[in-house]
Amino acid sequence: MRKRDHNVFTNAASLLICGLLAGVVVAAAAFPAVAMSGLAAKAGAETFGALPKELTVARAPQITYLLASDGKTPLATMYDENRKDVKLKDISPYMQKAIIAAEDHDFYKHNGVDLNGVARAFVNNQSAGSSRQGASTLTMQYVRLAISYSATHPADVVAATEDTSTRKLREMSLALQVDKELSKDEILERYLNIAAFGNGAYGIYAASQVYFGKPPSKLDIQESAMLAGLVKAPTDFNPTTKVGYPDAVGRRDYVIQNMVQIGAITQAEADAAKKIKLVVKDKRTPNGCVQTNTRSWGFFCDYFYRWWLQQETFGGTSYDRERRLKSGGYTIVTSLDVQAQKAADKAVRNHLSESSKAARMVAVIEPGTGRVRAVAVNRNFKIDDPNNPQNKLSSDPRKAKKKIRGNYPNTVNPLITGGPGIAGYQAGSTFKIFTLVAALEKGYPLSYTINAQKVFKSDYPVEFNSPAACPGTNKYCPKNANESMAGPHTMWSGFGFSVNTFFIDLQQRVGAENVVKAAQKLGISFRSSSDAQLAANPHQWGAFSLGVSQTTPLELANAYATLAADGKYCEPIPVQEIRGPDGEKLDIAKPHCEQRISTEVARAAVDAARCPVGDRSSTSKCGTATAGNVRGIVKAPVAGKSGTTDSEKTSALVAMTKQYAVAGIMADPDWAQTTQEMGHDVPNGINPAVYETLRDAMKGKERKDFTPPNGKIVLGDQRSIPGVKCESVETAKSRLKGAGFEPVVSSNKVPSECPAGTAAGTSPDGRTIKGGVVLIEVSSGPGAPTPGNSANPGGPPAPPGNGNGRPGRPRG
Repeated sequence: MRKRDHNVFTNAASLLICGLLAGVVVAAAAFPAVAMSGLAAKAGAETFGALPKELTVARAPQITYLLASDGKTPLATMYDENRKDVKLKDISPYMQKAIIAAEDHDFYKHNGVDLNGVARAFVNNQSAGSSRQGASTLTMQYVRLAISYSATHPADVVAATEDTSTRKLREMSLALQVDKELSKDEILERYLNIAAFGNGAYGIYAASQVYFGKPPSKLDIQESAMLAGLVKAPTDFNPTTKVGYPDAVGRRDYVIQNMVQIGAITQAEADAAKKIKLVVKDKRTPNGCVQTNTRSWGFFCDYFYRWWLQQETFGGTSYDRERRLKSGGYTIVTSLDVQAQKAADKAVRNHLSESSKAARMVAVIEPGTGRVRAVAVNRNFKIDDPNNPQNKLSSDPRKAKKKIRGNYPNTVNPLITGGPGIAGYQAGSTFKIFTLVAALEKGYPLSYTINAQKVFKSDYPVEFNSPAACPGTNKYCPKNANESMAGPHTMWSGFGFSVNTFFIDLQQRVGAENVVKAAQKLGISFRSSSDAQLAANPHQWGAFSLGVSQTTPLELANAYATLAADGKYCEPIPVQEIRGPDGEKLDIAKPHCEQRISTEVARAAVDAARCPVGDRSSTSKCGTATAGNVRGIVKAPVAGKSGTTDSEKTSALVAMTKQYAVAGIMADPDWAQTTQEMGHDVPNGINPAVYETLRDAMKGKERKDFTPPNGKIVLGDQRSIPGVKCESVETAKSRLKGAGFEPVVSSNKVPSECPAGTAAGTSPDGRTIKGGVVLIEVSSGPGAPTPGNSANPGGPPAPPGNGNGRPGRPRG
């Protein structure tokens, strides 16, 4: 604090006189008849000498501002008290003069205590029938407020505001000390920033915004006078009420006239100011996520709020962290991308109302930083009024019978990001990416081939004779969505066509524990107790690759974003920059990233993930695509995967570029066993919500390609396939097995020059991966050999034949 020069004799005299006067006041209150006795003066001097001489000042609560990632678009404000400190130079000179005219004419003349005022108050208050007078200066009022805000116990707040002589004595003592330590302008600035102005406005910045919608530097004479008049009794002089308005005008005019008395304005200026009709806006500053500047942004705001409460940087308990957020005066640039958020808001509501039982939920994450760019759902972020409820009865029949209302159209539950009570939703075949990653990490290349059966009898145990079991067994027996999916597949074609029997077979070969581990490395958590138990003993989790675990759109988007970022996992984060009230930047807003998957594995996984969404690289060998229109709609290199659960109780789609990973899940948050089918590529399905979000988020953005994989992770260890033309099927199987391949006999026969029932050739017929599937084609009898070599979209290109007799056959 800057010290001002004071005459040492003046200060000493002030202390002595104030002590004696204070003693008189105390004694007069208790013993009016002996008010001027030496006993009273002696008591006053002793009491005054024992009072503290220094004031500990804590910063008054400040409002926190949340902005979008552009650093200027308002998102929300959070506060316990609506206050933002400003410098005196940013406060209108009229306002500075008005508060002095209203509260302390001699502010620039006294040393913190107005001796004349104390004497006048004493004399007046001894007169029968007189109204009570106070003698508090602006400095004393500031002291009182500073003590309250610095209190660490409720009793201290009471002591700072109770109407007692002890409190007055303390204020006098500390006011003298403050007046020595601070300049008059510093005291005035602090007072204007700490005073209460009613209607939730604390400090002059908030007051000028609430009542007049302008910064304090723009306040005119009559506006300044009205605000200055409020601090005495904000409720009585409240200009926003019919009862308080006339009194507010009267008080304003009183202050204006006092501004003339202290020489701040002329009488002519005062007369003109009084004639202006008082108009106030009564615009309270929004508070919290239910009052975001854009209605649909509440879910993002809530995600930020929950994230903040988990950060130990801001306090040891969630209570401490919340108080810090709502009183710390932070300016927070969040990660919300206005363009992406608007795109998501529009897409989730397109063709699906907020009152639908089905929730279309979308999350957008930036690969390489983990910054959450958007979260959206076709719901209102709003607390449903229990006295006038708008929410429909729960879609769960059991809850509906009990008249329990559902989460539509209003909810404040973290549907998209997860949290208490929201473990997540099944995301179906989007989880096949984790099996693919685990296989690549174990050395299986993209060209690894499995002859996918129509029904795969696994070694995983399930309940005997349950719907998931092979008939008459306790073994898990998955099947495909349709019979055409069966046949030899590589990772490209198996992933693109979403072949269940391919991936459960691959999971069994790789090890379910390694698949679960891959999911965890990519950020999948297991919130429900049943999922957590299975994750702890994954050897029995046969259906994991089919997405039976619960997840959220946010987790799913970040898992795929990790692959788009070449295997660099980043903790999801809703902020870009956090600055304290003094402008200092906090490190906690920096991304927290680590390499969790090797670059080669990540690039190979993305290469396969281009197949389901209609894209491909120079190395991709894609077949059928389950969401093949995405590439043409987004018009950028894309990767991703669709997913569906049994009876279409949920539907999911992930689509990503190098800049954005968008994951969407459509489900009924109220009833997991819903009978409603959640669609894919229909107007009210999940696919349009995802690819329209990505398309619009990418408008104006650079088209960046994914880096294709190379080396053995693509084709693996290639080996020559033995020639088995015209040999018996059993001999052909034996030779192929002996050469390190997995022989599979085709169920279809083809005409060839070989005898019927013998091997007509193999597919592929040149070279393929060590351990890969080689299909033995069976001859139907003499016929002309087919020249050339057909394309093989299901595996790597076959080199020139080696005498097997027939070219490879398409596997997609």
